[in-house]
Amino acid sequence: MATATREILPPGPGSGFTRSLLGFRRDPLGFLVSLANRYGDVVYFKLVGPQGIYLINNPEYIKDILVTNSRNFTKSRGLEVAKRFLGEGLLTSEGEFHRRQRRLAQPAFHQQRIDSYGAAMVDYANRLSERWRDNQTVDMAEEMMKLTLSVVSKTLFDADVESEAGEIREALTEIMHVFRFGLTLPFGDKIEKILVFPRIRFQRAKAKLDAIIYRIIRERRGSGIDRGDLLSMLLMSHDEQGHEGMTDQQVRDEAMTLFLAGHETTANALTWAWYLISQDPEVERRLQAELDSVLAGELPTAEDVRRLPYTESILAEAMRLYPPAWVTGRRAIADYQIGDYLIPAGSILLMSQWVTQHDKRFFPDPFRFDPDRWTPEARASRPKFAYYPFGGGPRVCIGEPFAWMEGVLLIATLARKWRASLVPGHRVETEPLITLRPKYGMRMRLERRASKSTNFGGDSPPYAN
Repeated sequence: MATATREILPPGPGSGFTRSLLGFRRDPLGFLVSLANRYGDVVYFKLVGPQGIYLINNPEYIKDILVTNSRNFTKSRGLEVAKRFLGEGLLTSEGEFHRRQRRLAQPAFHQQRIDSYGAAMVDYANRLSERWRDNQTVDMAEEMMKLTLSVVSKTLFDADVESEAGEIREALTEIMHVFRFGLTLPFGDKIEKILVFPRIRFQRAKAKLDAIIYRIIRERRGSGIDRGDLLSMLLMSHDEQGHEGMTDQQVRDEAMTLFLAGHETTANALTWAWYLISQDPEVERRLQAELDSVLAGELPTAEDVRRLPYTESILAEAMRLYPPAWVTGRRAIADYQIGDYLIPAGSILLMSQWVTQHDKRFFPDPFRFDPDRWTPEARASRPKFAYYPFGGGPRVCIGEPFAWMEGVLLIATLARKWRASLVPGHRVETEPLITLRPKYGMRMRLERRASKSTNFGGDSPPYAN
């Protein structure tokens, strides 16, 4: 990298600390979009204490940070705060320890292994399909959360936690709210030590989840059985240097990370997909036509995923409009130059999937739901890091192939028999916590499709703000 000849502070509100903090806490997504629209590809502002923050909005710059020069960066304050919940899991650990943990977990996410999970994914989705009733009203966010929790528990840990799904969701919600509190207040980690009730709620929620995870670990260790799933691999693994496998604490940290990343993010993506499909009759018609043609009334399999390109495009577009991970942070280890700007060591750099994936330079009419943005030709016309819902580089989400297959199979299994329409008057609004949830859930009315031959069927469909 060339050495900067002089330091130039990027444009932005700069020292407007109070205004920036209030704007971010009130509407994080809108605040970041407004900065990008007003100031461009590199924006300087202050949010938490005296620390300067650089918002990076150019796909090439994002690629350089996440891929080309990834070793010059560590995770930033957000995931430093998250360590109190996730410990030293794949999402939060750094350096050689992270590389070792990833090597130990990687075999569970090889493509052949992922394909073997397909039957369980479809089985749990079909069970849900059989429980649904015509004209029933459901909270689709809750339904998808329970479904993806069952899938990740079975496929990765060979455990059944379906009866505890409500307790798990409640605990995760509490932790996410405390996480955002600690992230966005100045000196939030110190303030939390003073404010007793948020700390007590966090500790209780964490204890609930720990009890479930440690029970699963204890039962598996006690059985001594290798079931060929991720949990067995973690408990029995040795790396190429001959180090022993993970302690119960390390397994707990990885399991907790995968519980969050393996079901929370996918559930949100599926919920937003159902909402978006319900707002566009032509998209719904094309989806059902593809499912009828490819599946011919049968349940999908892992082999069918590649034969369902439109279903995958719907999922891709849902994650563009509503990225489950809406912001990514890094802290610079050494001085780093971006264009004319020298970023000092220790600075925090933010890259927002929400901002970049709604940038009209890469996605014309960016708030319109359009699965045709995902044809091979359209993909090739854009910079790679105009769209990065799973991150990128050596820290790219280890479960990305798992999530793509799961999302397509669950949509296909459910949509082959069911339509869902938004309950009139239901308020649709984003809630940017660790992940991007629908703030008020997603109340939808179910309608059973009459037969496989049923044919259902502006500027922009209704879009949540």
